[in-house]
Amino acid sequence: MAKPILVLKLGSASITTNGEIDEVIIADITKQVSQLAPNYHVILVSSGAVAAGKKYIKNYKGKISERKAAASIGNPLLLGTYSRHFLPYQIAIAQSLCERQHFSNRKQFLQLKDTYEELWKNGIIPIANENDVVSDVELKFSDNDELATLLGVGFGASLILLGTSVPGVLDKNGEVIKQIDLINNEVFSLATRNTSDVGLGGMTSKLTFANLAATMGIKVVIFGARSEDGILNAVAGKAGTVCMPRSCSISARNKWLGSGSLVTGRLMIDKGACEAVRKRKSLLAVGVKAVEEPFNASEIFELIDEEGNIVAVAKSKIPSSEISKDAKQHNLEIANASDIVVL
Repeated sequence: MAKPILVLKLGSASITTNGEIDEVIIADITKQVSQLAPNYHVILVSSGAVAAGKKYIKNYKGKISERKAAASIGNPLLLGTYSRHFLPYQIAIAQSLCERQHFSNRKQFLQLKDTYEELWKNGIIPIANENDVVSDVELKFSDNDELATLLGVGFGASLILLGTSVPGVLDKNGEVIKQIDLINNEVFSLATRNTSDVGLGGMTSKLTFANLAATMGIKVVIFGARSEDGILNAVAGKAGTVCMPRSCSISARNKWLGSGSLVTGRLMIDKGACEAVRKRKSLLAVGVKAVEEPFNASEIFELIDEEGNIVAVAKSKIPSSEISKDAKQHNLEIANASDIVVL
């Protein structure tokens, strides 16, 4: 695609007021996005469906079935509002309801990518959200920060904007940190674990997925979605917190493997195996300390060190049941170097 890809994620608290879709905010968002559209292929990841629909559910308590029902009501309301406000700029929109399985299956993911590219060819902006009505409880996205990141990494975006109700990542004095070069434990300690009363995520979530995106070579800006010209200023680097991308040269397939695949198992590996994997070598049975979670052949599993830190993800050549401490199996290849992504 000729133009760079920009993913803009907006949380429920950013676009609703007292549980209602805020028309003034949506009007401002569409105005700013229309100015970006000539220069970017835009993906808008918008929460707000549940918040918009829950008032129609009697005695709403937030149960799973109630959230699904609220989403089914709120989705057309939300999309109708966006469509109406994009109309003056002659921009059409398309709804994209995603499920976790669309990212764990490489073939389905590529079909999703083809669809988005066809929309962009026709000047149409896809608006993505989780398909809450049918999504399996066990296979849900953690929140739309994750969905935005998986789309950005999988599609090779140059920029991900994570809109929030605060102006950016705040330091201990409440001031916005302009730039973060490395998201480490010190940075995570600044994040509040509180969420809004209408959202699922929080600053911890945004930093978690900003770290994944940065690892995959994508710049992320965490910014205040309701601030004046917040989106445009975030793109220009004049607002919010810029999380700087790291150098990344892995293939598109391995970016998908490292971000979008559905992890089913986990192996603990020793220090020597960790070093080998980081040097782009295959994983052999000799380096396995324990099977933490079982998996089958061709499934995706995590590699963790002896302290429990995630080192990499990999696609298995064999089922975990075949891994043995038998010395004869020490050279048994569990995952080839080409199927391992260091995180």
